[in-house]
Amino acid sequence: MALPNLSDADRQAALKKAAEARQKRAELRAKIKDGKMSFADVMAKTDDPIVARMKVSTLLESLPGYGKAKAAKIMDELQISESRRVQGLGARQREALMEKLA
Repeated sequence: MALPNLSDADRQAALKKAAEARQKRAELRAKIKDGKMSFADVMAKTDDPIVARMKVSTLLESLPGYGKAKAAKIMDELQISESRRVQGLGARQREALMEKLA
């Protein structure tokens, strides 16, 4: 698929939008890490584009006490692809994560 030719103004707007999304995801990860937001709270906000587009592995690694190894182990046990995003979780995968972590 060919990329569209963007004007400089369109390119700058897209870069600004991407930077804002990264900042919001970083703020969300910080809230989760600090315990201000629980896993269940995050999963209840799956209609939010910031949450929906976050990788499940990143979400799990943001939980207090979880790192790459624990996150990978949970995702392997529940048969969730490492590239899966929150919006792409199936109903059973979502239920299994909630049982395990909520």
